[in-house]
Parts: sequence; structure tokens; C-alpha cells
Amino acid sequence: MDLKQLRYFYTVANLGSFTKAAEQLHLAQPAVSMSIRKLEQSLDLTLLHRQDRAVTLTDEGERLYRHAHRILQAADDALLEMQELKGLTRGEVRVGIPSMLGSYYFPPILMAFRHRYPELNLSVVEGGTRYIKQLLEQGELDLGIVDGRRHERLESQVFLREQMKVVCNRDHPFSVQQQVSLDQFFAEELVMLKEGYFHRKVVDELAHNARISPNIGFETNLIPLIKSIVKQGFGISTLLGMVTDDEPELLAIPFSEPVWLDLSIAWRKEGYLSRANRAFVDFLMEHAELKQ
Repeated sequence: MDLKQLRYFYTVANLGSFTKAAEQLHLAQPAVSMSIRKLEQSLDLTLLHRQDRAVTLTDEGERLYRHAHRILQAADDALLEMQELKGLTRGEVRVGIPSMLGSYYFPPILMAFRHRYPELNLSVVEGGTRYIKQLLEQGELDLGIVDGRRHERLESQVFLREQMKVVCNRDHPFSVQQQVSLDQFFAEELVMLKEGYFHRKVVDELAHNARISPNIGFETNLIPLIKSIVKQGFGISTLLGMVTDDEPELLAIPFSEPVWLDLSIAWRKEGYLSRANRAFVDFLMEHAELKQ
């Protein structure tokens, strides 16, 4: 078994197609098929079910697939580290950022980072923290923003502590209050982010702990849409304070028992963190906002 055969097998298994795998690998399909046949012969095992239009893993293939993922990640990490020692690569940072932070917290940080390190490539992927965590563990992202809890397969550093606040328009009855209780909040029709985002996860946990079934009237991952719905009085929401700082039509009111949200920059545990990625982590921590 060699790495080339293993990579071909892993790519075919991921895509479920010899044709798509060959396109991604920039090879002719017969070359990919032949390589995997040789791998199966050397192991004396059938790794793939070959059907008319779909390719699926056998039980033996499933086991090898799990090993292949770890082996190829380790090989890629080793190659990157060796190349960096020789100065052969131009640095790249692949970071996953949730939409709320991507719109309201990260733009000046990303621009300042590019100004300090103009030679580095910066690629940003938007998604919920659950999706970002998945991409990190699969090695498809180098860095990502996740909630501040411990994650078994990730290393992380908390860089931001923000208070979640109740958001309503100026005509809402809450507008005369200094704070809002959880019972009051959950009695209203809510406009919320969809599941998979750190913000929604906190709200769901608050409802679960209070044994309340929230009345969610709208679900969307578009922050401007959430604000527009709230402005028009069709519901209330809860957002980080930074989202409403420049919105005179909206009020951000603390919960009676403050709800704080910790956010971390994370990367794969035991994975190789390149010099470019270490530079991004260090730069982010220089701008950390850990409010008490």
C-alpha cells in the first residue's frame, strides 16, 4: 500500500464516483480504477462496491477509509512542515467564521491582518459553528471559530466574550424595561438563526433548562433579514450587542440574568499549525476582547 493508492481510494470514497475522483485528481479514470484494483489485490480485499452509477464502501473499505483519513492528514501535515522549513511555500490561512462575526467583528481584523502580512493568502468560509467544527476535524479548514467550550478533537483559545441581548423595536413593550427575564423573552414570537449556529445553540439550551418550548416564528441565517423583521414588529430576537450598535430603530436589552457567550479560535488537535496560521492566531489574540 502506498500513499498514492490510498489517496485515490479516499477520493473515490468521498465522491462516490470514479469519474468525479479522476477529475478532482486531474487523472484519467482508468488510471484511478487500476490503482485501486492494485490496492485491493495487494490487500486481498474488496474495498468498493462498483454499481452502475454509484460507488460505495464495503465493510472492509469503511475500515480502511477511517485509517486513510488520518494517514493522509498526517502526510499532508508532514509535507507542509518540511516545505516550510525550506521556505518553499507561500503562506495560506483557511479560516471558518460564522456569519454574525463575519459581518460585524472580523472585517477590520481581516483587513488589518492582510495589511501586516500582505504575502499571505487568506480564505474565509462562512458557516455555523457545527459546520465549521466538522470542516476542521476533516482537515478542510486550518482554523475556525467555535463556541468557547472544550472540544475533544480540537485545540482552542478564547478570544471574545460578548453579552447576548434581547433585541426589539422601539415600539415594543420591552422598550421601557432595563432588563428582560427569560420567561418574558420566551413568551414572545422569536426570530432566530437556524440550528447549527453558536447563537441558536445557546438559546435552545436556555429554553431546555427552563423547560420552555420557544415560539420561533422565523428562522433565517441572514442577519439583515432578522433585523428587518424585528424592526417591523413581527417578532423579537437575541443578538450580540455589536450587531445593533448602529441601528437606531432597534433596542438591545440585557437579560435579567446576563447571558455571556465565549468564542474561540480552534484548530485540529495534534495537527500541524503552519507559520501562516500561527501568525493569524497570534494576531487575533492581540485584538482579543475578553470582557468580564
